[in-house]
Amino acid sequence: MLPTSPTILFDGVCNLCNGFVQFVINNDPESYFRFASLQSEVGQQVLKTHGLPTEQFKSVLLLENGQLYTRSSAALRIVRRLSGGWSWLYALVIVPKFLRDPLYDWVSRNRYRWFGQQESCMLPTPALRARFLS
Repeated sequence: MLPTSPTILFDGVCNLCNGFVQFVINNDPESYFRFASLQSEVGQQVLKTHGLPTEQFKSVLLLENGQLYTRSSAALRIVRRLSGGWSWLYALVIVPKFLRDPLYDWVSRNRYRWFGQQESCMLPTPALRARFLS
């Protein structure tokens, strides 16, 4: 069964992705988002349901209101819900995807080289465990 609450799906071994998840947690005071790694059962199910590769993780995904958002669209929709003025970045949605997504893809291609990766997915603290789907 797919998640019904707004869920961010991320590469669980990517340091940049894990940092982004921590950033969202710290700027999401209403706990709007839930999280699942793309390697988890939930992540794999979402990927299969939407016909996406289940072994190559090139994008953060946002599943919201039954719609799956990828790449820059997912990132912008996520920051739109954050506190501390981050929601202003959503204004970048006026930039056409054909311009936004190549920049996103460039960072995605280089993220392991620039930020490294872990051997296994991050484990949430007990206080955050309820926000992570397995």
